[in-house]
Amino acid sequence: MTASVELPLWLLIIIVLFALVMVLDRILLPSVRWLLRRKVNKIIGEVNDKLSIQIRSFQLTRKQTLVDRLVFDEQVFAAIKSYAKENDMPMEVAQEKAFEYAREIVPRFNAYMYFKFGRWLAKTVSRLIYRMKVGFYDGGALAKVDPKSSVVFVMNHRSNMDYVVVSFLVMNRTALSYAVGEWARVWPLAPLIRSMGAFFVRRNSNNPLYRKVLERYVHYSSRAGVSQAVYPEGGLTKDGVLKEPKLGFLDYILRDYNPEKDRDIVFIPVGLNYDRVIEDRSLERSLSPDLPRQSKWFVFKTSCKFILKTLFMARKERWRRFGYAGVNFARPVSAKAYFAQLEKPLSDLDKEERIAQVKQFADDLMQDIAQVVPVLPVALIASVLVEQQFKAMNRAEVLSLCAKKIQQLKQLGAPVKITQNGYEGILTKTLALLAGRKLLNQHNDLYQVTENSQGLLNYYANSLAHWNSN
Repeated sequence: MTASVELPLWLLIIIVLFALVMVLDRILLPSVRWLLRRKVNKIIGEVNDKLSIQIRSFQLTRKQTLVDRLVFDEQVFAAIKSYAKENDMPMEVAQEKAFEYAREIVPRFNAYMYFKFGRWLAKTVSRLIYRMKVGFYDGGALAKVDPKSSVVFVMNHRSNMDYVVVSFLVMNRTALSYAVGEWARVWPLAPLIRSMGAFFVRRNSNNPLYRKVLERYVHYSSRAGVSQAVYPEGGLTKDGVLKEPKLGFLDYILRDYNPEKDRDIVFIPVGLNYDRVIEDRSLERSLSPDLPRQSKWFVFKTSCKFILKTLFMARKERWRRFGYAGVNFARPVSAKAYFAQLEKPLSDLDKEERIAQVKQFADDLMQDIAQVVPVLPVALIASVLVEQQFKAMNRAEVLSLCAKKIQQLKQLGAPVKITQNGYEGILTKTLALLAGRKLLNQHNDLYQVTENSQGLLNYYANSLAHWNSN
């Protein structure tokens, strides 16, 4: 005689689901993870054979391992104790905050996403909108950079397109790690950006514990040889003028640098400019504090409209609307060579002396960047219009003044690639671009600056303002 056991339906469902989970966890998921890991390792091997600066082991380390390493770092642990004491809280609570900050900062680099999806996305977006103009003013030194060194690209910050454009241009040489502001901490953008190796930064945070965790992450990544991209200005220029460099990030990189023990850190100045910055009107609006801030819904709606309009615009029309994007690379600067004249390494200097040295270094880097910011047609015409106080001019007058401006800039050593033979056609198309954006009104052969457009024209002219003081 056999006994039967009756089970409620809900309990049977739970048992079946539990069994399925165990099958997935013990049999299927390990196989899938193995296959994915094998595919990723294959991609890493293929990519490393082609890159000038290979992917570092630090970038491939599991995120939780890096988080633990940060939180239990000696300096971070001291900051945790100090933070707990100052805020009258248990050590465990302060340590959990450090874990929170570390998890927020540390990226989750995915080589497949970076070199497959990221390469396609950067290439597509860059070429979708702009005609690219790339120049090298490094005397061939860029190709001679030691692949074992830590490479840091330092750039002026004109647009959020900077991330895309520079990543696309250097993707065949190295994998870049960016510091990204809090604006990108939204789903699904945040996980995508993390997988590309970028890390999030609270730019205006004065929390000493957070700053220490961030400092030590930058220290570890730079000492491990991870290639990074840095904006010394700290944020987008709102008026178009190059801003004074902020020292925080550069100080984090150099604070404990000892040229006798550490690998060389090579800084590569990069100058960027655009015929049309996609955020220009938003940046102009931000200069007027009396204007109300746009709602997130308005920003989202406007962004979607812009993307759809751009996608369905013919290529010729896109280029006529957006023009050129220019990127120039300057001569690399070796930290080991630059600080060789110091009697003591930076790591042995007191805070005031170290900050003074980093400040001088940052100023020199910004000067190198300024020297290679591309002179593009829109900036050139905007400069002429500003100098002529926005008076109405015919096409011949504009071209004549632009020709004189080109000669002046060349004499100063500015990176002008507008040739004498081709400048007339290029500038005529640029006048049409400005008229198409309604920054200029065209009546027959006469061009007049439209009402409320002077601010934007000043913005573009200011990208060349540093040459006016020479």
